[in-house]
Amino acid sequence: MSSITIGFLGIGMLLGSIFLGAQIMIAMTTVGFVGLALITNFNAALSILGTIYFDVTNSFHFSVIPMFLLMGYFAMHAGIGDDLYDACTKWLGRLPGGLAVATTGAAAAFGAASGSSVGSAMLFTKLALPEMVARGYDKSFASACIAIAGTLAVLIPPSALMVVYGILTNSSIGELLIGGIIPGLVFATILGVFIIITSMIYPEKAPRPTEVYTFAEKMWSLRLVAPLLVVIVVMMGGIYNGYFTPTEGGGIGALVTFGMTIVRNRGLKIKLLTDTLLETVKLTAMIFAIVVGGLIFARFLALSGVSQTIQDFLTNNGFPVWFIVTIVTVIYLIFGMLMDSPSLLAISLPITHPVMMGLGFDPVWFGVYVIILAEIGAITPPVGMNCFVVKGASNGLVTLEEVFAGIWPFLGASAVMLGAMLLFPEMATYLPDLMK
Repeated sequence: MSSITIGFLGIGMLLGSIFLGAQIMIAMTTVGFVGLALITNFNAALSILGTIYFDVTNSFHFSVIPMFLLMGYFAMHAGIGDDLYDACTKWLGRLPGGLAVATTGAAAAFGAASGSSVGSAMLFTKLALPEMVARGYDKSFASACIAIAGTLAVLIPPSALMVVYGILTNSSIGELLIGGIIPGLVFATILGVFIIITSMIYPEKAPRPTEVYTFAEKMWSLRLVAPLLVVIVVMMGGIYNGYFTPTEGGGIGALVTFGMTIVRNRGLKIKLLTDTLLETVKLTAMIFAIVVGGLIFARFLALSGVSQTIQDFLTNNGFPVWFIVTIVTVIYLIFGMLMDSPSLLAISLPITHPVMMGLGFDPVWFGVYVIILAEIGAITPPVGMNCFVVKGASNGLVTLEEVFAGIWPFLGASAVMLGAMLLFPEMATYLPDLMK
């Protein structure tokens, strides 16, 4: 068989294995290794396998992933989410759909300290959902709002998913993190406007609260936001101005949130620390296994010639750019429904990234665009990870069907964001270009 044939058979075997229930990290590693052995030889494939494992696990740059994850866990234990929700409720609660808007704003701000979509969705389900339901909010509307607000955490830096994209595509991690700032804020604004408009048209979905807070109370609530501002300014300002690398920024962020956790818990809790470290190690190991599997599979596709063949077919046959972008978008939306975001990036980027770069797209813009697509998949049935998280964290307050029923209108807001990214790509490239 030719290398091209082996490559396409490998893609088919990978997809078949996934649909049969195999773990994605194992499927990618196995198919990639066997494919490399068939194209080259066993010893060469074994050498490539060892090199990739060593490069990923021994790289200083890639240690940013556990630093960001550790920072996120400490931020949750430090109670930053509680403080943000309280402040946003006092300032935004009187708007139509005010509690939902406050939840979105707090989730966006919390995303700048955690970077975890699942963690953000779980936290604000516990904080905001009981409050909204008690105030007469429609359960589907309230739970769906929390599910999609959680996705802002991986778009607004720091974002472990941005780092995964950078590793898989050999892109600048610092530029990717900075590139997510404006799109993240724009997406949060779009969601807020959508909630307000929906609440005005259907007031029964989100009754307006009766509490009135004085200006002094509002200003006093901002004291709780100060720790988060410290984290954001220190991290993003340092990375943007080149004072330190993303890895060093992640270390500083983890140290600051660790200090905040000690203050919040009035001392160092050994069990809390060990649990946090263990959770970080487990999630880091899973992400690294997926990344390594993706890199092995990408090397297999590159050596087989499949990546170049697909790129040549799409770029040299006169297809309009909008047609190719549409195909890529649909692929991510479909497969995003079926798998988690790191796995989706690991499987798809070896094919889609060379195609988009061949068309002249900016790698930072494409990274942000792909992250948005992947997170839309995180709220889309049948898998919709964030929807399952909201249902599980609600302690029976909402059913999975209610969460999914409320998600569909929010997909319209997501479509607006995708359109804005296509019409105004400078949203993602403006700040990284200034860094250069």
